[in-house]
Amino acid sequence: MSKLDGNDRWNAKLLLTEHHEQYEEEHAVSPKTTGHPTADELRMIRDAIVLPHMLTMVQRAMDEGERSGNLLSRVTLTGAQVVLNLITRDLHELRRELSSRRIRLLNSDEQVDLVIYHRYVCRGYEERFGIVREVLRSEISVQLARYLGEITRHLRLLDSKEARETRRSPVAAKGTT
Repeated sequence: MSKLDGNDRWNAKLLLTEHHEQYEEEHAVSPKTTGHPTADELRMIRDAIVLPHMLTMVQRAMDEGERSGNLLSRVTLTGAQVVLNLITRDLHELRRELSSRRIRLLNSDEQVDLVIYHRYVCRGYEERFGIVREVLRSEISVQLARYLGEITRHLRLLDSKEARETRRSPVAAKGTT
């Protein structure tokens, strides 16, 4: 029997500070393992709510454009179809990402006063996501402007000086010979 037997101080384990921090990092509860969504995931949920509303708006605009006898309706309808395709692609990718993170939006939505609530399940945690109608409208206009800006950028590239010269070069070559 030694002098240290019976001394309870030597029974405890000692950890250096960096080992303790490393242990805490390894055993910390991350937001991915709990049911609560992160801020990034909440933005994804918001977008998953906004994009179907945008699809409906663009489809209605396309239906109205088909009924009108406007001279430029074909151009408008083509642009609206491109926006519809972009929104559909983004919504598909967003739903795939939400699914990989084990987040599911439920089809039930309810409206209380000016707030629209959507239910979602995030890794077993069920909650409601509320969005005010005015915020929904402004978010739709912001995202729609982003899509239209993307289309405009591509159209400007088409109308750039280099593109015009490329289109004219075969015609110019025929005229000079």
